[in-house]
Parts: sequence; C-alpha cells; structure tokens
Amino acid sequence: MEGIINVLKPPAMSSNDAVVDIRKIYETKRCGHLGTLDPEAAGVLPVCVGRAVRLFDYLVDKRKEYIAEITFGISTDTQDAQGTVTERSDRVITSNDVRSVLPFFLGGNDQIAPVYSALKYNGKKLYDLARAGAYIPEKKRNILIDTLELRDQTDTNRFLIRIGCSRGTYIRTLCEDIGKALDIPAHMSFLLRTQSGVFAINDSYSIQELRQIKESDALDSTLISCEDALQEMPKLFLDDDRKKPALNGLDTHMPGILDGNYRLYADGCFLGIGTAISDNIKLKVNLYTEKI
Repeated sequence: MEGIINVLKPPAMSSNDAVVDIRKIYETKRCGHLGTLDPEAAGVLPVCVGRAVRLFDYLVDKRKEYIAEITFGISTDTQDAQGTVTERSDRVITSNDVRSVLPFFLGGNDQIAPVYSALKYNGKKLYDLARAGAYIPEKKRNILIDTLELRDQTDTNRFLIRIGCSRGTYIRTLCEDIGKALDIPAHMSFLLRTQSGVFAINDSYSIQELRQIKESDALDSTLISCEDALQEMPKLFLDDDRKKPALNGLDTHMPGILDGNYRLYADGCFLGIGTAISDNIKLKVNLYTEKI
C-alpha cells in the first residue's frame, strides 16, 4: 500500500508517535508526516506511506488552516498553556478590541520564532537550549497570513480565531503578538489544524478508526493516491512513445514549456513528477506502478 493518510491527531500525542502507530497499522517502515503538530495541538497530520514519502518536498510547503483560542491576561514562557506564567493582567478585552488589530497581521511579515521550538542553532534544538539556559539567537521567518478572523468568544478574555497561513507560521507566537498589539499579555490556549494543503479535517481518520478499518480489511480505502495528493500541480501529457524513455530517465524536449514541476502522463498513465528546465522535461519522481 502507498499514498497519504489524513490522520486526525489528538492532543497529548506527538507527531512522531502518530507515525509510529501508522507504521504498525499499515505494516510498513516507510512512513513520514508532512509537518509537525505540537503534542498538545490537535488536527490534520498527513502521513505518507510507502513511495509517497518521496513527495515530502512537494507537499510540505502547502498552506495551512487553524482554529486557535487566544487567552488574554496571561503570558507564558512557551506562548501556550503548557508553559510557566511570566506575566498577568486583570484587564478585560472585548470582541471589538480583537477585531481592531487582526488586519495588521494580514499579508507577509517577519515572525520571530519562539525559543521553545524545534528550530536548530549550532546543531541543537532551541527548546533544548532554552531548558539548559543557554544563549539563543533571535531567529526570524518570513510568513504569509492570508486569513485571520474572529470566530467566537468562549469566555472572558478567551477568543477563537481562524487562521490561513504559510508553512512555518507559529500560531502561538501570533497569539502572543496579538496580545502585544493590544498591550496585554496573551497566550495560545488551544490549537486545531483544520487543513494542510489538500488535506482537510472533514476527511481525516483517528488512529482508533484506522485500527477498526484494518479489522475490516479496508485500509486501501483510507489512502489518498500520490496522483490525487498532487492535484494542485499542473498536468503535462507526453506523446505515447515517450513513456518508456521518460521512465528510463531520459529528457523529453518540449519547446516553449514553462520551467517548473508537473504531474507527468504518457500513454494514458500517471508517471510521477516531471521537472521542466529550459524546454526539457525529465521524470524527477517516478511513481509509475507497473513494470516496463
């Protein structure tokens, strides 16, 4: 079996633990997820199975969507509910207050990565350095937020927001920054990833559901094919007689073709990912399932 399984990761499970469970359920060693979720966060965690692991570089950078809860009046050293409280305020924030600052975060911005993160400095993860009290340099990332809206107020100083953003956006940092814009400490008290690229939460499976489906011998039905997972990539059709040369690693000359990546087809078959450079296209990732 190969493809991508859209896992619904629960809180209190690490992304790596979810991959371990998928390896056992699908009885394969070739597995890898497409973007870490913090252990206490929940939601969409796409996991590649079999040859689909070759698609990591083509799927990991896709847009994400989240529902997050911001709690105002308390900040923590980790910017989430699991950290140590660093500041408090009794001030009460209204829905109109929140709406007034959200537009300032839309578009492209440089975001300072949290010190409690998996980014590395001199080969060591920042959260390990933070726990050891070592020096941590400021690391910035260019991010893009295209959607940011207030969804609901869940309690006094607690609000749900919906975020659509680029890969690498730290939602807990965004929550703290929204608090700073309102001059009040804040942290992220809940996070749910509702979409990662083409993978949406409505089509996801919990680990328990997958175990039950396995008992029914229907795991094939849970896998999204490599071809479908790449649906945002444009298609390109070669002449039928170029199928075998392409599968053997030979270029095909196509004058006027734009440089970039394509879903490549020939003789009615999906071959994989082709990369076009200077009017030539070559099969970069072979996903053809039959012998030639």
